Order: sequence, then structure tokens, then C-alpha cells
Amino acid sequence: MKSKTGVLLVNLGTPDSPKTKDVRSYLFQFLNDKRVIDLPLFIRWFLVNLIIVPFRAPKSSKVYYDLWSEKGSPIIFHTQNLAQKLQKKLGEDFYVDFAMRYKNPSLKEILTEWKLKNFKQIIILPLFPQYASATNGSVIELAMKEIQNWWVIPEITFVSQFFDNELFIQAFYENGIKYNCDDYDHILFSFHGLPERHVDKVYNNSLCSDHDCDRGISDNDDNLFCYKASCYETALRIAKKLSLKESNYTVCFQSRLGRGWLEPFSDKVIENLAKQGKKKILVFSPAFVSDCLETIIEIGDEYQEIFEEYGGEKVQLVESLNDSDTWVDCLEQIVMKRTI
Repeated sequence: MKSKTGVLLVNLGTPDSPKTKDVRSYLFQFLNDKRVIDLPLFIRWFLVNLIIVPFRAPKSSKVYYDLWSEKGSPIIFHTQNLAQKLQKKLGEDFYVDFAMRYKNPSLKEILTEWKLKNFKQIIILPLFPQYASATNGSVIELAMKEIQNWWVIPEITFVSQFFDNELFIQAFYENGIKYNCDDYDHILFSFHGLPERHVDKVYNNSLCSDHDCDRGISDNDDNLFCYKASCYETALRIAKKLSLKESNYTVCFQSRLGRGWLEPFSDKVIENLAKQGKKKILVFSPAFVSDCLETIIEIGDEYQEIFEEYGGEKVQLVESLNDSDTWVDCLEQIVMKRTI
């Protein structure tokens, strides 16, 4: 039988169920990753296992119950549908599957199965458009750790980031034009937050603040792997396609877990817009390609509550790419460019 090219889509993960014990297990695995919380081992262990998880798991469980549907966790069924559509698009010369970095389907277990499939090439594609060590870096590190023990190692290709792919930008543009931007008082591009120290580690002899990262990727690409710069670049490209003026939109960061995180904070921006008398805002979240807790609940529910509390009326979430046709075309293009 002719050897195929294996294509593995990897998303972040989700608890196996919204029950507290499963949420606790997920948080233990997620937050104990040294690339997520980059503190010394003992401090990280103490903070995560004795403080954060015991207190956070019961609260998060309630939120996951709100998120769950009859089909289960959105991040699972959206990624599964995406993999199936990509398989159909790529054809019989490829074998497409998906995994989660945390919990199930486990990246480690999928790669163990793939060890026996005799692929001529494996393309591992973390589904995070902008590179961050806590997401893309973590997936790539774990995959390399597993594959290094194989006796036969085929051609391995990793996709580090794809925020600048035109079809990726087009896919978010197409989701955005389902809503008439002129009907909204302001547009937000809300990205997942990171500690500032994470982006500072990208630079050898400088800090992120020494670069104009809020203007996007520089002409000499010296901030190409800076998460903050790639987020701003993503927003700039989508805004340009939507013909938005700079005054029409704000780039901000959500889901912070303490001090020293990238600013401005999305929840504070929402609050301030309401205080300024804004009534309707449209929110893109282009760090997420699949709708999940951070989009459906954090933006769709929690930010709606904040906005109403301070006088606003409607926070409209622009859906993530999920399994849209243009998004599938984007992934096909990414894969074909890297196929030997």
C-alpha cells in the first residue's frame, strides 16, 4: 500500500465532561505545563496544585455545564468536523486526524498510534494562528518528545504559526461581514492574554516594549514570533479588509490570570466603552479558530453582563472559523505548501 502523508490538527483541549473531577483533572494537566506557567517547578506545583486548581475547579465546572451541548464540548466537535472536511478536501493520499494538547483525544496517544502507520511524512499543525510558547510551543515540544523515541522517524513538519495566511484573514473577514459593522459603535479584536514576560522571552537583547509591536510585524521581521505583534498584525489585516478606520476598533487581551499580562484588558475596554455611552459592539476573537469557553462564555455571556452593567446593550460575538469552507481551504493550502 502506498505510504500517505499524515496531517495532525492539534487544538488546546477540554475536560472530558463538565463534572468537577474532570475539570480538575484537565486544569491539573494544563496548568502544570511549564510552558503555560513558566515558574520554577516547586513554586508552580504549589501554586497550581494547592491554590489555583482546588479553588478554580468547582467554579469552572459550573461554566463548563453552561458551555456543554448535546454534542459535547464545542472545541471537540468543531475540530472533529474540521478534520473530516479537510480529509475530504485533501483526498486519499493524506490521512487527517485531530488531537488535543490536554486531555482527549490525547496527542501522545494519537502519535503512539501513528508510529505504526508508516507515513512518508507527518505534518503537525497546532491550531493557534499566532505563535506562543504556551500553545504552539507546547504542542511542538510534546510531539518532538514522543517522536524522538521512534525507531523510524519520517519527514516531520511543524507549522509554527499562520496568522499572515490570506485565506485565514479572509475566513475571519467572511464571518465578520455577516454583521454590518456600521451598525455597531465600536469593534473589538480580543485575543487571549499572555504574561508580558512570555513575549519578552522572544527577544535576545531587548524587550517587547522596545519594539513597535502595536503596529504589527516590523518590516525586518525582528518581532515575527512576538505574540503581541502577530496579534496586532492579525487585527490590522482583518480591519483593512473590513475598511475600518483605526478609530473604529481596539485590540485587547482577555482571560488574564494576574498582574503583568498584556494590556489593554478586554473586560476593562468593554466597561469603558459602556461608560462612554456605546450601545452596540462587535467582537472578533482571532486567536481562537474554534468556538470554546473563551468565546461563547467569556465574550458572549460574561462580557455581555459587564457591558449591560455599565449601560451598554449588546455585545455581538463574531463566530470563530470552526469548519467554514474558507478555513478548510486555508488549511489545505498550508498543508500542500509543506508536502514533499
